[in-house]
Amino acid sequence: MDQKILDQLKQCSKDEASYSKLKELYNELESRYSKVSKQLSLLEQAIKHDYDSILITELDLEKPGPRIVYVNDGFTKMTGYTKEEALGKTPRILQGEKTDRHVLDRLKERLIEGQAFFGHTVNYKKDGSEFINQWDIHPLTNKNGEITHWVSYQRDITDRKETSKVVFDANLDFDNLVEESKKTFVDLDVQGNIISSNSSFKNLLGYDADEFKTIKVWDLVVDEDKKEMKDLFSDFDPEKLEENPYPWEFIKKDGETVRLEGKVNYFVSNEETIIRIHFDNISLRERIIETLKKKKKNLENIVDKKDEFVLRFVINEEGQTGCKFVSEGYTAITGLDPDAVINDGVKNAVHADDLRVIEEALEKAFEGKSSSVNCRYKTSDGDHISVVQSFKPDYGSDGETVESVKSVAMIELEVE
Repeated sequence: MDQKILDQLKQCSKDEASYSKLKELYNELESRYSKVSKQLSLLEQAIKHDYDSILITELDLEKPGPRIVYVNDGFTKMTGYTKEEALGKTPRILQGEKTDRHVLDRLKERLIEGQAFFGHTVNYKKDGSEFINQWDIHPLTNKNGEITHWVSYQRDITDRKETSKVVFDANLDFDNLVEESKKTFVDLDVQGNIISSNSSFKNLLGYDADEFKTIKVWDLVVDEDKKEMKDLFSDFDPEKLEENPYPWEFIKKDGETVRLEGKVNYFVSNEETIIRIHFDNISLRERIIETLKKKKKNLENIVDKKDEFVLRFVINEEGQTGCKFVSEGYTAITGLDPDAVINDGVKNAVHADDLRVIEEALEKAFEGKSSSVNCRYKTSDGDHISVVQSFKPDYGSDGETVESVKSVAMIELEVE
């Protein structure tokens, strides 16, 4: 035993008996400490290939946040903070401008529920440099099963993200995989074979995974769409891809058809090109629109008033966008004078938070791209009314130049 420690124990002892007892207790504590340190070292060695850093915090999640009670050497190497600088602080020392609040909110929600969390976002080292930190966080419990601390296994995955070999979005955690499964998508190889698909795609068409193994993707569509699909996927060339979604009509296993709109992307995984198609159910969308139309008709019958108004936009000689026509429905719905819109545009007619959305939709329309947005128009009583507003380009006699943009704003209704 170190002589300085023996001297301190001697000073704290009132006699030889108490001195002997203190040495015995110290030796026992030192032995326990050595055993725990070895176990911790073995644990760190076991996971060092999967994680760069280990961080343990207290339970309290309220501001200023859970205090750090332990970091390993990997944490110091990854972040630049020494153990002394990190202990007593909160993991917020790693956060900054680009740290995704959505991920942090989801993290806190999971921890409040006592659940594990997996995710990643941008963090910052002591020197201010950015890195993408992946967390695998789990609760630590006592012998009564009560959560006492949180342990976070961390890894810098910046290099991996830059290789374009990551399949999932940077904000995706395990819980979000459930939400992701509600979307409809399928993965193909470069010859059009179905590698995998999510439950939504299988359930929509009525096939199981084994049945898909023997089917080319173009075997699932009507004859009119087979050629386009074969040209695109039988020998995949990214240069052939169009930016706009592809509308295809799929045949379900029971013989019924469903129209889907596919957005095609691709990525590289283990040096293999994977084509991923995200689908939007056009048939479902059309049923929703029909429901909206029925509700629109019912509203007109019930209240006998306008539920939409029309605007027409042009670009003047100075290159500025202005409104040259506003239908009478605008006054019927908002109670305001349409001349104000004609004179000043929509900047004073809509909610300030929605102005940029409308401006972007107008820019697209004058470029020849139709779109629809949700926005709010001011009313005479100082309130706002929500509308779905469409923007459609009107071409001149040459069929190429957009001379004006027709915009229809329809009162937004709920769909049963």
